[in-house]
Amino acid sequence: MNRKLTNIIRFCMDELIPPVIRDTKVFMYPFYYFAYRGRNLKQVMEFKSKVYSYSEKDYSNFYNNLNSISRNRATDMNNACIDFIINNVDKSAKTVIDIGCGKGHLLSVLKNKHPQLEQFGFDIKNPEGNEPFKYVKGNIESLPFKDKQFDVVTCCHTIEHLIDLEQCIKELKRITKKQLFIVTPKQRYFYYTLDEHVNFFPFKEKLTSSIKVKNNTCEKLDGDWAFLGTFE
Repeated sequence: MNRKLTNIIRFCMDELIPPVIRDTKVFMYPFYYFAYRGRNLKQVMEFKSKVYSYSEKDYSNFYNNLNSISRNRATDMNNACIDFIINNVDKSAKTVIDIGCGKGHLLSVLKNKHPQLEQFGFDIKNPEGNEPFKYVKGNIESLPFKDKQFDVVTCCHTIEHLIDLEQCIKELKRITKKQLFIVTPKQRYFYYTLDEHVNFFPFKEKLTSSIKVKNNTCEKLDGDWAFLGTFE
């Protein structure tokens, strides 16, 4: 199920069904059962409440053990947002890191379009062991990199999952030398969502004010926000 289709489904559920019905456990239970294959339903349905009491180890274990249908797809990115990044990468850039890289789909596309970039990937999940880029596992709240270490930093479909959003944004900006790309869903808040999200950005200003980069571009592309902040 690709990103464009899931955004259409989300729009229908969030915008066409009355919230008094849409955001109830009884209504959403069958969707959770399907999306998570009937496993750990209590944990995932109560995620938004429980996650704030998780230790760093708990948080890491949750994502490493997560088994949902969304994990089967190569990427959460839609093509419009991928093109936004590809077409706007600084041609003088020499290094790129994808924070929350997942399976590395975005890096593989960037490698084809911008082969000059030395590639790094960072994620909280355990590596699969066959990544064609330099992989680092860790927590975004404390990135193990130097100030301005990477010309280009990408962070796609990740900030909506972060507990300490302000600290994580600070870290992303700290390691960026030239360009920071962020992609996140244009999504209103509901307690029961099939995506482990804790941050919601229903309008552009909510996102741009959270990132606080003076020189920026932010576009709505097929149901997602595509943000580019420049530092030089």
